[in-house]
Amino acid sequence: MMKVTMKSSIIALLVLTGFTPLHQEFLHAEAGSTGEAVMDAIRVDLSLDRSSFVIGGPRTAYVKVGLSGSAVADRSRPGLNVALVLDRSGSMQGEKLERAREAARYAVGLMAPQDYLSLVVYDTEVRVLVPATRVQDRERFYRAIDNIYAGSNTALFAGVSRGAQELRRRLASDRVNRLILLSDGLANVGPDSPAALQELGSSLRREGISVTTIGLGSGYNEDLMARLAAAGDGNHSFVESPRDLVRIFDAEFRDVLSVAALDIRIELDCAPGVRPIRIMNRDGDIRDGKVYINLNQVISSQEKYVLVELELPADRTGRLLDVASARVAWRDLEGKTGNASSPYVQASFTSDSASAARSVKAGVREQVVLQLATEASEMAVQLRDEGRVGDAKKVLEDNASFLRSEAKDAPSPMLQVYAEQNEADAEAVETDDWATRRKSMREDQFQNKTQQSY
Repeated sequence: MMKVTMKSSIIALLVLTGFTPLHQEFLHAEAGSTGEAVMDAIRVDLSLDRSSFVIGGPRTAYVKVGLSGSAVADRSRPGLNVALVLDRSGSMQGEKLERAREAARYAVGLMAPQDYLSLVVYDTEVRVLVPATRVQDRERFYRAIDNIYAGSNTALFAGVSRGAQELRRRLASDRVNRLILLSDGLANVGPDSPAALQELGSSLRREGISVTTIGLGSGYNEDLMARLAAAGDGNHSFVESPRDLVRIFDAEFRDVLSVAALDIRIELDCAPGVRPIRIMNRDGDIRDGKVYINLNQVISSQEKYVLVELELPADRTGRLLDVASARVAWRDLEGKTGNASSPYVQASFTSDSASAARSVKAGVREQVVLQLATEASEMAVQLRDEGRVGDAKKVLEDNASFLRSEAKDAPSPMLQVYAEQNEADAEAVETDDWATRRKSMREDQFQNKTQQSY
């Protein structure tokens, strides 16, 4: 049975209702609440969740830095430097390995002769079947793939490390450097903690290497795989059936081939008196009233965003308040640098609560609610892991109610779908299906935070 994801449910509901995605509303932003800059590779949108606040009321604001890769018709296809790192431990025996070989062959067929590909397999030990080589002789790769057989244990850390070593051989600023890891099991040889793999992913991201992880079946460690992908600024997917592997590989390579800009550096500058509290959905640093976030890449025709929670200064009247401005720098696929600066987004204070309510920017509010709900979902998983089953169920039920209320106010099909999903998650907390459901929840949490394209 095909797994029905949150994203596929949303798409179906959007088609049926005729809604357009609310995150596109920044194209029609109101003056005074949004700053934008348009350059060749990236469009930058800076928006507040509302432009007016009630005097004496809460002073919490959320600012979104949205990055959209430009879709340029005559842009050349990016060069690729890809390492396929495949688990061949004993648990992969049978259909899993057969489908993994099929997906790997499919990936080879998607690459151009000038691209570089390396093929690494691991069980107790790691083997480089084909080092980083141009894909001119596809048969060489096909033969190597056909000769992959199941072994014993799972040296996952070593497999990723060796795949990264192959990527470094052909690392270049004008290529998309991506490591794709497929595993169905627990790391049981070498470093095996989520923290250790997260640090490995972070170090690779700093080198310009992104890491995508694909978890197959119900036996892998989803915390480890998701944290590795998040730290490596790649994608993460839970593949319940081996039959879906080719579909996932197809989506992953469409993502890789759509990269519009690399090495993105975001600096959010808060105005005097405005205090950045936290970064909601990405890793980054807050220092001296500034927020710093790095992303490996942005793809064409899709927005990725960062949300930052702010505390505004005490009530002010009579004039607009500067809140924050942004600077974004990047490299394009020709190795050229680009940058954009956004003017300060502004807010005001009013005694008219109805006016303040009307100033809410629906698209940004939808994204804030999604991230708040994702944090609650993560808390529920933690509570369930601690054996607090009733508490976990209550958090998910409350989360569903929160999402339904916000979806009605927006209105938002996406939040409505996530509400339904949280209700189903709450029911699964007490069932034997929890292990599988937990993987789906981790996948959705990851994709909500990163705006994964598939």
